[in-house]
Amino acid sequence: MMQFEWPWLWLLLPLPWLLRRLLPPVPPRGDAALRVPFLEDFSVARGSPQHAAPLRWPLWVAAMAWLLLIAALTRPQWLGDAVELPVSGRDLMLAVDLSGSMEVEDFQWQGELVDRLVATKVVASRFIDRRMGDRLGLILFGQQAYLQTPLTFDRETVKQLLLESAIGLAGKETAIGDAIGLAVKRLRHHPVNSRVLILLTDGANTAGEVDPLKAAELAAEAKLKIYTIGIGADEMLVRSLFGTRRVNPSRDLDEKTLRAIADISGGRYFRARNMKEFEQIYQLLDELEPVDEEAQYFRPVHALYPWPLAAALLLALPPLWFYLRGNRP
Repeated sequence: MMQFEWPWLWLLLPLPWLLRRLLPPVPPRGDAALRVPFLEDFSVARGSPQHAAPLRWPLWVAAMAWLLLIAALTRPQWLGDAVELPVSGRDLMLAVDLSGSMEVEDFQWQGELVDRLVATKVVASRFIDRRMGDRLGLILFGQQAYLQTPLTFDRETVKQLLLESAIGLAGKETAIGDAIGLAVKRLRHHPVNSRVLILLTDGANTAGEVDPLKAAELAAEAKLKIYTIGIGADEMLVRSLFGTRRVNPSRDLDEKTLRAIADISGGRYFRARNMKEFEQIYQLLDELEPVDEEAQYFRPVHALYPWPLAAALLLALPPLWFYLRGNRP
């Protein structure tokens, strides 16, 4: 159906008629006689029947142009059929570690070694694409925690901002407790059974003002379920002057604390040692039960004002040309 966004502007329709009634007429110019050089123009001045009719059409055309102009100003819109939006009711926040240790290259993707942040971006981007109907948010943390994206249905924006993140952007250390505290603050006023935080880190809490376990208790009180993911391989080969040796790149990963955070908040701890395990973790997270909510509908709106506006401009040209032609010296 069609509707007008600003229907009250139809009140401007009689404005030209009111101006003609209320304002005094323009006095005739004294040099009018000098501006009629042809004999036929005298017959118009005398009211000759054969020239009286053409003088009325500019008025009617101008009136039609004014009508179309007012119609364009009211912003006519065409409302399409209602489309149901897929809404699960889940408010899901991602907290991604950007500390210096995330630059360790112990993941393989497409046959090449990549750092932990690249692996996180690859898998998390696919996860975001699948979260149709959920509201997603993004927290980036290092030495401090920042809300990069508030909760939104715009998955493309969340994914783009995740892909643009860089190691060290929030500092070189790791403030896990502050990241959880920020998530609690942002999700506190949202539906109780839909608050979920997915926290990804490869280290231990080394910065921040909030203890991670204390933050987990606050999350439990706020009914915020936390899923923690420990990132990093168990071993990798390192070349040195003394040859190749095996090292554990995840020796600083505090799995005990991450597991405790998940247990306190009612979530679950996962370990991602390679891309396959990473993908499996997100597939498990995809199986979270949605919270049933009332269906929401959206009506697509198509603006129609350009059509009457274009028609008004076209109709205004002949009367304008007639006026200029009749008044030129």
